[in-house]
Amino acid sequence: MKKFFLLVISIVLLACQQQSNTDLKTLYSLPKKLKEVSGITYFPETNSIYTLEDSGNKNAIYAIDNKGKLARTITITNASNIDWEDITKDKKGNIYIGDFGNNDNERRDLCIYKISKKELNKDNAVAEYKISFSYPEQTEFPPKKKEMFYDVEGFFEMNGYFYLFTKNRSKGFDGTAFIYKIKNASGTQKAVKIGEFKTCNNYNHCVLTSATISPDGKKVVLLSHDKIVLFKDFKGDLFHKGTQTEIKLDHYSQKEAIVFKDNNTLLIADEKTNKIGGKVYEFKL
Repeated sequence: MKKFFLLVISIVLLACQQQSNTDLKTLYSLPKKLKEVSGITYFPETNSIYTLEDSGNKNAIYAIDNKGKLARTITITNASNIDWEDITKDKKGNIYIGDFGNNDNERRDLCIYKISKKELNKDNAVAEYKISFSYPEQTEFPPKKKEMFYDVEGFFEMNGYFYLFTKNRSKGFDGTAFIYKIKNASGTQKAVKIGEFKTCNNYNHCVLTSATISPDGKKVVLLSHDKIVLFKDFKGDLFHKGTQTEIKLDHYSQKEAIVFKDNNTLLIADEKTNKIGGKVYEFKL
């Protein structure tokens, strides 16, 4: 009986070790000039990422090779970087910039820029179109401190729509996040709220900073500073109706960017703060 008990304990400990997910592998350091990376997207054909920086930085996106070297800086000549918070691409390789950072929940100029794939080999590119949008639920700018739900740092494109995941900045943070849907078409739109869910009530550990969907469309992953939230087994775009799993990364830094490399591998990037971070990591689900 004692041997059986020890065997059970060993199996449990092994399972815990397999689920502890301490194997966040550092791939490379980002170029030193990029200190405030806020989003990444991945191109498998070149094994490279494209990234950008948030408010106070240039209206440019950066191509980074698989060694962490800056391959190209692409200035977007007809776009302003008010607060670029994430970057994504569609199945055709067109890139989208999310200018929807809204720390104080008072912006009325939220938008997404489309950069055609053919523009990505230029030093100076032109956004093909701009999608301006608003949240119908927000009626005050800013809203009450307990209702500051309208900042976003993570989105992705799927089947002709964008899906935005809000960053809760409310007083009395409880992990509530909204999911909004916006059609991928130029012009002005009202974002459609399709659901909400909760993470945890600790802002430092559960505030959402980026979002990504797997190439096969079966997994959605949201990023925080030291963990990820994984949605699986959902139908259509009701991601929050699937299974929700929290996976600890056992590594705390100002993680701001995540993208699927393949259906089971994630790339994660963090900002460089107090000599910590400024790297790209790989994580296997």
